Amino acid sequence: MGWLTTASGHEVTVSNGKVVARTNQGKLLKSVPKVVAEDEVVAGLKQLVEWLDRHEASCRAEVDRWMIRSLPVPAKVLTEVWADEAWRAALTDLVVVPVDKDGRARLDEPGFLRDASAAGLGMVNLDGDTVRIGADRVAIPHPVRLDDLDDLREFASELELRQGTLQLFREVWRKPTDPGQLTAERHSCAGGQYVQLRHLTARATSLGYHVRGGYATSRVWEDGAAMSATVWVGSGEPSMETHTGELAFADSQGQAVDPATVGPITWSEGMRMAAALYAGRVVKQEDQA
Repeated sequence: MGWLTTASGHEVTVSNGKVVARTNQGKLLKSVPKVVAEDEVVAGLKQLVEWLDRHEASCRAEVDRWMIRSLPVPAKVLTEVWADEAWRAALTDLVVVPVDKDGRARLDEPGFLRDASAAGLGMVNLDGDTVRIGADRVAIPHPVRLDDLDDLREFASELELRQGTLQLFREVWRKPTDPGQLTAERHSCAGGQYVQLRHLTARATSLGYHVRGGYATSRVWEDGAAMSATVWVGSGEPSMETHTGELAFADSQGQAVDPATVGPITWSEGMRMAAALYAGRVVKQEDQA
């Protein structure tokens, strides 16, 4: 972005997400002077920065939804948004796989997304070669669905790839096959003490979870059906003491679902939410010891 002149003669621009200023002789200033900060040009740039921040967050949230909900994404969509820096930052270096005509993600053909153009999607495959694929649709797999997750993480580290959307290094919980262990894990994050209910609900919302009717909820779309992972956070006066509850699951109608029947993504995202809420609990001295 170029430099704009203010009424005081200073010049301002946006750099690294904030407004910076320099003198009309070109000397960069450590901070924006008060006489410049009140200028209409600076006010306009601040509004632009706020909009860009919201746009970047919106792009990351949308890509995150594509991954969590296992949504096939038309390659044309990626091509159209690639020129936008915010979209490109959210998508670059993500592991993507082709989706066949029957809607099945070909998880055995992963690659790191590096480019999207009319010529196809540019990928770095697991051999380290840069290739282009002509798939009409691709999927951004949830990491719990990647059998070679550890290898992909190691390869990404070797290539010094930096994902703008948390995928490969997202916390993953593999669903236990043993009923006893499954029950134990569901209860492992229950009983986290919070001095005030507002503290727990604030933590839940800050992490992106919805809070309604006393429950924090993570909504997942898996195998064509909507499912919700829920954790009891409490209801009543915001200043009351509360504790986290056990992890449970419900269908799109709000009916309870047997945890043994939920899919791997729903289980992983549910445990991720439960662990994140539990982590914010009040830790007593004996626990620390």
